Amino acid sequence: MRGHIGAAVLGLICALSLTGCSGASVTSGAATAPARPGDNSSTTSPGASRPTATPPTAATRAHLADATVNVAEGAHVGVGMPISVTFKRPIPEPERADVERLLKVTANPGVTGAWAWIKDRNLHDGQRVDFRPESYWKPGTKVSLTAGPSIARSFTVARSLVATVDVRSHTMTVVRDGEATRTIPITAGGPGYDTWNGTMVVSDKQRRVYMDSRTVDIADSYQGWYSYAVHLTTSGTYLHENDRANTLAGRSNVTHGCIGLASDGTARGFYEQVIPGDVIRVTNSKDTVAAGNGYGDWNLSWSEWRSRSAL
Repeated sequence: MRGHIGAAVLGLICALSLTGCSGASVTSGAATAPARPGDNSSTTSPGASRPTATPPTAATRAHLADATVNVAEGAHVGVGMPISVTFKRPIPEPERADVERLLKVTANPGVTGAWAWIKDRNLHDGQRVDFRPESYWKPGTKVSLTAGPSIARSFTVARSLVATVDVRSHTMTVVRDGEATRTIPITAGGPGYDTWNGTMVVSDKQRRVYMDSRTVDIADSYQGWYSYAVHLTTSGTYLHENDRANTLAGRSNVTHGCIGLASDGTARGFYEQVIPGDVIRVTNSKDTVAAGNGYGDWNLSWSEWRSRSAL
């Protein structure tokens, strides 16, 4: 279903000051290539501003003290996972640049990336800011975040997994580390319940999840438990086991917006394979998922993304 099920996805703010394993920092001007072979210094997006030497205000520090980061310490994530921080209260526009300047990302190997203020579906404007590279993280990248004295996180980008769902052909092709591993029959949203188009990122997964369509005012109401649920959006899009897929996957679209897999072990196998940060791309559907509906960050062009920074 496309309505709201589950908790709001978290968000994050960070300054556009990134350092690589060499310790060099690039904070302004156009994106910079490594100075020599083996130099892994990270780079920033064009137009990034150099952090000022002005000490952060008490208000800025208070914002960070209440912030929550989406990635756990020591986590292994997929190549599509943005760094995202949410704030307890909306950050006023005049204060957003100061907050960004306190947030620093270290990546090895280095990346070109930027922060963007995202209007989360379940939050007020100014409560979420995300960092993503210009393109997906490379597998094996080591990433660290510091946000003033309050926040420190380190995580690793695992192998690459990108699954492409073709709503028209009722199939999902799974590509792992650049190689197609299998094509799976699926059933997607039926007429009037179209599955979101575009790129979504796995936020979490649950062995069983309870869905209640009454929470999103769907006329064709239903309630029940669903197994092997891979969570894609805060509006309630999942990829999960669906008994109707046993006969209809690969043939027609009959769900309320979720992506259904057969209960013959197909759903379980995919569930066991994916991790948070893996990428699910939906093609040949209608409306594109919004950036703030889960981690829809990759649906913005790079220029659109950079324009959302406060710096």
